[in-house]
Amino acid sequence: MSSQDKLIKRSFDVILSLIGLFLTWPIILIVWILATIETKSNGMFSQIRIGENGKPFKIYKIKTMSSSKGTTITTVNDNRITKYGKIFRKYKIDELPQLWNVLIGDMSFVGPRPDVPGYADKLEGDDRIVLSIKPGITGPASLKYKNEEEILAQVDNPTENNDKVIWPDKVKINKEYIKNWSLKKDIEFIKKTIKG
Repeated sequence: MSSQDKLIKRSFDVILSLIGLFLTWPIILIVWILATIETKSNGMFSQIRIGENGKPFKIYKIKTMSSSKGTTITTVNDNRITKYGKIFRKYKIDELPQLWNVLIGDMSFVGPRPDVPGYADKLEGDDRIVLSIKPGITGPASLKYKNEEEILAQVDNPTENNDKVIWPDKVKINKEYIKNWSLKKDIEFIKKTIKG
């Protein structure tokens, strides 16, 4: 991806995130309050993720779990997920605060999903191209694995399946996305995400 491509992508992200925040801030406020009441703690959740060039940043989401202790691999049957949290996760409402991450430049609308330390930051060789752009709210790998929690709930060892099957496939998909990037494709990925 050239410097000009990155500038076009960033300009698109700034405009769209401003529009998105303007349209969704009442929803974000309401679900934040509901999550705060249900979890009896701040309903806004933040976590360190790995961003562009391997730089850590703080991602923002609506809290959907009663506890963040335990594995970072989540299945649909995870008993830490709250009642409202199941709804927020199903409709991706918990991801809305990431519009702020996009606006301030930590993320993009489309790109590889930002992972917790221990995954993307461990990439080697040609795979490190995944770290050459800002991580995204959505993207081709996110769309393929939009039901990832359901997939992981059906296997005996979710962590092993994620590490040996899903994660390598995501890396492959994201490499192809970066090498063949176009704004038109980004718009298509966003449309597919909205349609569900």
